[in-house]
Amino acid sequence: MAKVAFIGLGVMGFPMAGHLSVKGGHDVTVYNRTPAKAVTWVEKFGGKSAPTPRQAAEGADFVFSCVGNDEDLRLVTIGPDGAFEGMKAGSIFIDNTTASASVAEELAAAALAKGFAFLDAPVSGGQAGAENGVLTVMVGGDETAFDHAKPVIDCFARMVGYMGPTGAGQLTKMVNQIAIAGLVEGLSEGIHFAQKAGLDVEKVIGVISKGAAQSWQMENRWQTMNADKFDYGFAVDWMRKDLGICLSQASKIGARLPVTALVDQFYAEVQAMGGNRWDTSSLIARLSNADRKA
Repeated sequence: MAKVAFIGLGVMGFPMAGHLSVKGGHDVTVYNRTPAKAVTWVEKFGGKSAPTPRQAAEGADFVFSCVGNDEDLRLVTIGPDGAFEGMKAGSIFIDNTTASASVAEELAAAALAKGFAFLDAPVSGGQAGAENGVLTVMVGGDETAFDHAKPVIDCFARMVGYMGPTGAGQLTKMVNQIAIAGLVEGLSEGIHFAQKAGLDVEKVIGVISKGAAQSWQMENRWQTMNADKFDYGFAVDWMRKDLGICLSQASKIGARLPVTALVDQFYAEVQAMGGNRWDTSSLIARLSNADRKA
């Protein structure tokens, strides 16, 4: 059993921290910007809550975070009462936020100066993956720190991969989001085409999902997409944030992402339709909306 802190109890962090407590049997202290959420977590999973990230991190062997973006991450780490002020030498900070590679490098340097390690460890698998403890975790940073942290990360993961030095975890998550963006648009267009062609979509998916077109998105989202229901996963607002990170990094390294840039604009159209909190499969809604306008 380790002493663990978890900062950020959103739709992902809440169940992830729960697995650390229940499945891992660790001594977990949580912090959340909205204290009521921390109270609810303690009532459900036990453990303790703290009023600041610094107090949550005091004495912890491992400190996790899962927050919104780069600025949120800076606030809970190096901001006033940030976790870095409370961490002990030799401990490990594991950031599960999807953020930029540059903020990972910035915080890894700050951690090193204080005598502890920082791992950038974004996750994939969505809310369902977090709740079921089967996330995929992509980790960058010191490999020795990774080896120490992996058994703890395993509490909420099905796959934990060491990707390389600091920033490699975030860069790998960018690859993940780039691939998903294209897949969801392709699936949206395919289902839309099948609907317009008068095909039985269930029969179509039943056949093509057993061939080269198969994907997680197809297996898990075709039914809700076909029914125009979009309350089942990662929100459009967050996907646009992630794709913005991808496009910014691509500009820095000279990578060309024409499809990603196009899909990002398609998601902007979904936002304009009021779909900010719809899940990412809602790309199909802009095709149906275009039909209604026509």
